[in-house]
Amino acid sequence: MTRPDGVVVDDGEIERAAAVLRGGRLVAFPTETVYGLGADAANPLALRRLYEVKRRPATHPVIVHLGDPDSLDEWAVDVRDEARLLVAACWPGPLTVVLRRRAGRVPDEVTGGRDTVGMRVPDQPVALSLLRAFGGAIAAPSANRFGCVSPTTADHVRNDLGDAVDMILDGGPCALGVESTIVDCSRAESVILREGGVARERLEAIVAHPIAVATGDTAGTAPGTLATHYAPSARVEVVDATEVVPRAASQVATGLRVGLLAEKPPCELPAGVVVLDAPADAEEYARVLYARLREADARALDVLLAVAPSAVGIGAAVVDRLQRAATRAAVR
Repeated sequence: MTRPDGVVVDDGEIERAAAVLRGGRLVAFPTETVYGLGADAANPLALRRLYEVKRRPATHPVIVHLGDPDSLDEWAVDVRDEARLLVAACWPGPLTVVLRRRAGRVPDEVTGGRDTVGMRVPDQPVALSLLRAFGGAIAAPSANRFGCVSPTTADHVRNDLGDAVDMILDGGPCALGVESTIVDCSRAESVILREGGVARERLEAIVAHPIAVATGDTAGTAPGTLATHYAPSARVEVVDATEVVPRAASQVATGLRVGLLAEKPPCELPAGVVVLDAPADAEEYARVLYARLREADARALDVLLAVAPSAVGIGAAVVDRLQRAATRAAVR
């Protein structure tokens, strides 16, 4: 099998990873969004170890990854026509649908004790090969410590989790770079719980009506929806382009090491400001965002000023992640 970057992944490595999962252990693997920390979704003991390694609250659900859309009804019941329409249009792909879970099939450890379960089929060859070799569903949050910056390369996983992961499948850099969109289809009217890889505009075109985006009162009901998330050690400040120079100057004046992430960095910045490689557009911003946040820590920045892209298409997901990263600084 060939990775997206052209490197061949040995089929024997896939089989070994599937055996690790069958043994109740953990495998980190790539998806098109971010790297996931995978466990057998039907094995409560393996799931408990996943939560322990991740340091994830037991009440915070994880996403179940399926190898085929036809597996949906093995895990969910009362699937509305609208959910099936979204699945048909977006799977494989970065869309997670939340549905009522099938009693006796989905462990409480997957759902945080809720009566719903989030599922998706990833659009990444290594992930799909692993799922098919394993022959079951894989529960997989991002392969990093809870609340921190998501990993988009195998090296990120190694740096974050080390020997706590039994095996890491290296599928190269993630193509998309931000997590899946989560849509709750378990209620009478669908609601977007988290913006992500599938734009709201596309979802609305599929179902031919507007879809509301959940507000803060749903925090914690789905993966990645807590107010503070995706945060590096550096303090993140989301600023308007017109505020960059004066804000950077005031921070530098206090002795802080300041960085900037923006599509179009201004030419005249105070001496000492570290300009991270600028993304060309919203799609590239999404793809490199987590790597840039990690770079901010690697370069020992105290503050990272970020000019967000327009909140249209995948830009909305980038804005969401930056705001959650910045919220952490506000509550420290």
